[in-house]
Amino acid sequence: MPLSVRLTPDEEARLDALAARTGRSKTFYVREAIGAHLDELEERYWADEVVRDWENSGKPSRPATELWDELGV
Repeated sequence: MPLSVRLTPDEEARLDALAARTGRSKTFYVREAIGAHLDELEERYWADEVVRDWENSGKPSRPATELWDELGV
């Protein structure tokens, strides 16, 4: 799937230099960067959603230290 990405001049220069230095394409490195961070981004937004759902549920919460003490952690 084609995708258009706007880079800052600094990002473009760094990507150009990396591609030239290694003999790999800029597309290779863009795909590598996306692959390296996509899991992290998905998890972050999943966690935000879980917290938001909990807060909207009206269930009581307590400090994590209380739970850890209860569990002996």
